[in-house]
Amino acid sequence: MELSGRMSSVSVRPWPAVAAWLCLSLFVAFCLPPGRAGAVERSQRGEFKRVLVLHSFGRDFRPWSEYARDIKAGLERQSPWPLDIQEHALLTARFNNPGPEAPFVDYLHSLYQGEKPDIVLSIGAPAARFAQKYRARLFPDTPLILSAVEHRLINRDDLRDNDVVVAIRNDFVAAFDNILRLLPDTKSVAIVIGASPLEKFWMEEVKRELKPLGDRLELVWYSDLSFEDILKRASTLPPHTVLFWGLMSVDAVGVVHESDIALRSLHAVANAPIFSYQEPFFGDSTVGGPMHLVSETTSRTVSAAIGILGGADPASIKYEPLGFGAPKYDWRELRRWGISESRLPPGSAIVFREPNVWQRYRWQMVLITAVFLVQAGLISGLLHEGRGRRVAEVESRQRLAELAHVNRYSTVGELTTSIAHELNQPLGSILTNAETAELMLKGNSPDLHELSQILADIRRDDLRASEVIRRLRAVLRKTPFEVKDIELNDTVREAIGLVGAVAHGRRIALTYMPVLMDLHVKGDPVQLQQVILNLIINAMDAVSETDGEKREVSVATLRAGHHAEIRITDTGAGIAAPDLANVFDPFFTTKPEGMGMGLAIAKTIVEAHHGTISASNQLAGGALFTIRLPIAR
Repeated sequence: MELSGRMSSVSVRPWPAVAAWLCLSLFVAFCLPPGRAGAVERSQRGEFKRVLVLHSFGRDFRPWSEYARDIKAGLERQSPWPLDIQEHALLTARFNNPGPEAPFVDYLHSLYQGEKPDIVLSIGAPAARFAQKYRARLFPDTPLILSAVEHRLINRDDLRDNDVVVAIRNDFVAAFDNILRLLPDTKSVAIVIGASPLEKFWMEEVKRELKPLGDRLELVWYSDLSFEDILKRASTLPPHTVLFWGLMSVDAVGVVHESDIALRSLHAVANAPIFSYQEPFFGDSTVGGPMHLVSETTSRTVSAAIGILGGADPASIKYEPLGFGAPKYDWRELRRWGISESRLPPGSAIVFREPNVWQRYRWQMVLITAVFLVQAGLISGLLHEGRGRRVAEVESRQRLAELAHVNRYSTVGELTTSIAHELNQPLGSILTNAETAELMLKGNSPDLHELSQILADIRRDDLRASEVIRRLRAVLRKTPFEVKDIELNDTVREAIGLVGAVAHGRRIALTYMPVLMDLHVKGDPVQLQQVILNLIINAMDAVSETDGEKREVSVATLRAGHHAEIRITDTGAGIAAPDLANVFDPFFTTKPEGMGMGLAIAKTIVEAHHGTISASNQLAGGALFTIRLPIAR
């Protein structure tokens, strides 16, 4: 609470007084002209200099507005003193019949009667004429700088020792030579110019200077037209015609125009290129060429003004009139009118060139290129790795095929008895039937019907033996891993046919229960049969080691979702629990004479078919091996 009390005691003036003070300050700031307010602020830092700027047509009338703006910026930037810049415009210069200037002279006289400016700057020819005409009454002893005025419009008889002239020189021959250089087929030039006294003067000067080009060019003058009519004609110009922009302060019917707005309107409808010799008109509508550069005139003007304000003698500051600067062209207009850059004069500058895709998106493209290179490197590495992997897979499959082939030989060795039985049966039947037929043929009247049946039996037994040999050759054939569409039930049935006799000889009931639907899978039938044979033989070995009365091996197929299953069960002792996790490991075996490679090869073959194989024990006893293969789609 003590802190709050001390804080409130800091107040030195009640709120209404503060508000009144702020309002008074804002009112004073608002009433003061911008230049005066800035001068007051700068005067607090030291003595300020008064600069009077006289505009020819207005503060915002091009081209002189650009000169004035650049001059003021240069003075503010380079002046070591605070500046009070006052600006006035001679609006009467824009009309066909300018009114009396006395009221404006009286206004300036009353305004500067007590405090004369330290320097007077006139911008353009009308302002220069006015300053020279009325200086004796307004500011007789004040230094005068006549800036941005064509040298022909200076009244040199009225120049005094405290005057500095920063003049320019118009070269219309050079401007029109530029047109013919860029467009050599040009036959006519339509000249857009107003009807003020200044514009009429320049119309006569252009006619005089361009007399040498009279046989080559037709000059069409728009000075006697309203600007609306000028726009209509500019939109329907004949071929090989160009437009030359002079000045448009007031048209023939007395309508006042802002030059930049009028030029943009002309550019919007013109069906021919527009040329000019003034830099302030460049960049929006004109093609370009040799032109007066604003920076050259303003730099001279600012340098002279700073020197005079600093005490330099105006009579010591002399400048030659400035001609056209180096030609420069608008790339957009060159492209629009099909003007080749090869026609431009040597040393020309081309500006406003739209950047190409590389220039516009250089960093983005560099980044994208870097990303592409990194991606290409990664993809190349992945492709190389993938190729290496495919080579490894091919080699692995070759090794698998070779190992499986050796394993099949071993399996067939165990099936020798069954194979011999399978061959002996048809061969014995063939022999018996052949002997019977021979005896019948030795008789007097052999029974031809019975002989036909005997031959049919011989043929059937021969096909049976051929089928056994075919299956045996298929198992023993050394072929690469070959994937094709197979029907799993038939493949399992053929494998069981090879071991049927072995099961019978061992007094083992071998049963097969196929599912009642087709099971189509993608795989190598020979290698899948090898897996089935290995599992059936292992199952029969397990049953043979037991003394139980129930000696059975069952094979079944079924469909589980998107997979086909082959289940092989036996009634043997099963697999010891610690061995379940190792039965598919290479060189793991529980048989005294076994190598431990059969189940390892079987697992490798099944996994090469994108399937799985598992082993488990049944609750009722015996082992269960399950093969799962994906159904072909």
